Amino acid sequence: MTQPPAACLIGWPAAHSRSPLIHHYWLRTLGIAGGYVIEAVPPDDLRDFVLRLSLRGFVGANVTIPHKESVLALSAPDARASAVGAANTLWFEAGELRSTNTDVEGFINNLDACAPGWDEAEEALVLGAGGSSRAVIFGLRERGIRRIHLANRTLARAEALASQFGPNVHPVRWEAIDEVLPRARLLVNTTSLGMKGQPSLDIELARLPQAAVVADLVYVPLVTPLLAAAQARGLKTADGLGMLLHQAVRGFELWFGRRPQVTAELRALVEADLTKT
Repeated sequence: MTQPPAACLIGWPAAHSRSPLIHHYWLRTLGIAGGYVIEAVPPDDLRDFVLRLSLRGFVGANVTIPHKESVLALSAPDARASAVGAANTLWFEAGELRSTNTDVEGFINNLDACAPGWDEAEEALVLGAGGSSRAVIFGLRERGIRRIHLANRTLARAEALASQFGPNVHPVRWEAIDEVLPRARLLVNTTSLGMKGQPSLDIELARLPQAAVVADLVYVPLVTPLLAAAQARGLKTADGLGMLLHQAVRGFELWFGRRPQVTAELRALVEADLTKT
């Protein structure tokens, strides 16, 4: 008897992930016989685990910290994964293990859902120069944002990242953020500032245009101080939970053959789990 298809999450550690909750919801609501489990894989075991993924009974996997960069060399990355320098989704195509980065479409599709027309912005300001910033910049360039300002506390990191993405990405000193805000129709926080247990992000949102959109990749808390301040000004916002849900869509479709929907019911389910004490 053929086993139902199953996918997994590869990480170290990985127990905190909400991905099983999301994928089990979709399997259940779409009536698909399948599974999704967490696999805690130490870095030394990653190569063996990934190269034997199908032998372990998996049709694909999500990849999280600290393995997102390492899996590129163990798979055939698409243009997104290569440009971002990290992959978070693995699947088999014609017997070959492929990889992509769905953080890009997770970010972009969440913006489309929360703030239609956001891409009319000519200038955006991205805070932070880590891995998630790469996905955000790739997505913004793909959607035609003409000028992307990239601010990081260490200017050299912003300069290094900007140099990889071409002339429309401009490194900015952290101290110069206030000078850019009046021109930014989109502000994106990719740093951990504002996350539970971290310092808050001290930005003077009054300097943003009234038509600006504010996005925060942090999802614990659900409403960060940055988003609360933006909402108090009447600005449109996009939160980190929305990105988390939207980034999961393509992986599910690749593994199980059906494109799931991000619904209010799913969001409420994950929200309730995040706010458990």
